[in-house]
Amino acid sequence: MKNIINLIVKEDEIDQRIDVYLANKQKELSRTRVKKLIINKKVKLNNSILEDPSKKVIQGDSIVLEIIEENIKSLKPYNYNLEIVYEDDDIIVINKSSGISMHPGAGNYDNTIVNALINHNAKQLSDIGGDLRPGIVHRIDKDTSGLVVIAKNNYAHENLAKQFSKHTITRVYQALIWGKLRPQRGTIETLIKRSSKNRQLMEVGILKGKKAITEYNTLEVFENEKSPTLSLVECKLKTGRTHQIRVHMSYKSNNILGDQKYKKKFKKLKKVDESLNDLIVSLKRQFLHAKVLGFQHPKSEKYLEFDSVLPKELEIILNKLRNT
Repeated sequence: MKNIINLIVKEDEIDQRIDVYLANKQKELSRTRVKKLIINKKVKLNNSILEDPSKKVIQGDSIVLEIIEENIKSLKPYNYNLEIVYEDDDIIVINKSSGISMHPGAGNYDNTIVNALINHNAKQLSDIGGDLRPGIVHRIDKDTSGLVVIAKNNYAHENLAKQFSKHTITRVYQALIWGKLRPQRGTIETLIKRSSKNRQLMEVGILKGKKAITEYNTLEVFENEKSPTLSLVECKLKTGRTHQIRVHMSYKSNNILGDQKYKKKFKKLKKVDESLNDLIVSLKRQFLHAKVLGFQHPKSEKYLEFDSVLPKELEIILNKLRNT
């Protein structure tokens, strides 16, 4: 299956090697795979075949990437119980569970939200995102739950993509973090870039990276001799960078409970309630939930806002903290 990706280099993406730029933009591709595509003449820069993977990109560069997906005949429908919050002729809003990826990628081409959407209605999904991402306008991480909007046609996709680009979408998350934020309410504004040590991770950049802004507010603090100090916080995204909330909480040294990528080692408290400790240890996801999603409808232009409750596995921990 051939997947054509069209990219335009933005101002804040300049001065990168083109193989690094492409690997950062297409997270399912390693730099080795990108170099292989360049060698096989599958990458065009400004309408010419690219031959040098070390060439630096400049603002306005037009890049066309032709990806031949190996061993994939077509995306298979996945009989999965989607929690549909809202649906009309243009969009679908779903409440995604933790543990399922948004779209196919290396090692998993069958059991994703995209496959479930194909099972739901394969004929009504936008195709702007390419063969592997029909309908996908934005994403949340595999082990994050919450609200996501899906585009059923290209007009809706382009309209929603512009709203995301202009940062006019309302996105509010809830997270349970280690410790207490100081101050308890505020704004975190940094640059975020891909980690130089592990390209699967992001990190705060000093001179390089994309601007990332998170507004936060502490909702509850749990602190007594039978529990570790934990805080329930609300985070409002003003930008939408990869792993933004997870990186910002780690940057503040208040990592999200259950986050296996951005984690710190915390000493086990001697007097901690055993049943609470068991709940924390057994959590197989990060305590991060996309609770509120608001946007202007692509056709009617009416503002729509959706709210969702925390999943049971997260609510159980909160209830235990409140009663410990």
